Amino acid sequence: MDLKCLSCIVFFPIHIVYYILKASVYLLLPSRRRTLIKEVVLITGGGRGIGRHLAQEFAKQGAKKVVLWGRTEKCLKETCEEISQFGTECHYFLCDVANREEVYKQAKVVREKVGDVTILVNNAAVVHGKSLMDSDDDCLLKSQHINTMGQFWTTKAFLPRMLELQHGHVVCINSILSQSPIPGAIDYCTSKASSLAFMESLTLGLLNCPGVGCTTVLPFHTNTEMFQGMRVRFPALFPPLKPETVAERTVDAVRTNTAYVYMPWTMHALVVLKSFMPQAALEEIHKFSGSYTCMNTFKGRT
Repeated sequence: MDLKCLSCIVFFPIHIVYYILKASVYLLLPSRRRTLIKEVVLITGGGRGIGRHLAQEFAKQGAKKVVLWGRTEKCLKETCEEISQFGTECHYFLCDVANREEVYKQAKVVREKVGDVTILVNNAAVVHGKSLMDSDDDCLLKSQHINTMGQFWTTKAFLPRMLELQHGHVVCINSILSQSPIPGAIDYCTSKASSLAFMESLTLGLLNCPGVGCTTVLPFHTNTEMFQGMRVRFPALFPPLKPETVAERTVDAVRTNTAYVYMPWTMHALVVLKSFMPQAALEEIHKFSGSYTCMNTFKGRT
């Protein structure tokens, strides 16, 4: 073993302790927030739910332009009109992120009509809320194509220019279900787990790319029409998140260049417990929390 290799082994734990202490200190100090005044933000699934609130929050925080992508023109148009009232330039385009060619085509249109996208928010998602055996094959594929593959196409469409400019940010609105799945939403949980792996790999891959960052947001059950009918056993202890709260925290994470956001913060404990507890104990937690039956009354978006 040469001297260089030996020194790396010796200093490795020291570096780890240093970065842990550094992160702990930063938690106690006020974070420096960058301005959004020159940013062009594109939000997929921007017509309703969390996407609509994200558009509003980016506009409130001074984004130069907001671009909305989605499949329902009525919702996109209404949200676009709301954003314009903030004095922010807003555009919308019909685009199904599951369609690779459509994504690339519309990305080109956005660059020509609006300019370079500097913040990409992958928010579009669907959930069918059924067990594996009750799920239609086409519905299962649709979830994977929108929730997972759509991120591949949008990121490939806009990331190269961010790297050229050495300025940009990729955001993923994920879910805590990617790390703690529940029965009755196998399509959603699987696609979100894939989406999380995509973002983890992308975040590491961009470590040496100056000016370009990533943020992955993992919220608990959020009170939107997409999860209409889902019931939490103890809503007083685990109240559904408000979409505006998720949006506010997401925009703040972009401004502070925070890589991962768990909402609420107690979800950190859930991930830690899952890493060492036996399966029988985890099953008891699921039974106690009611996750086995929470999708029994699921209706989804009408």
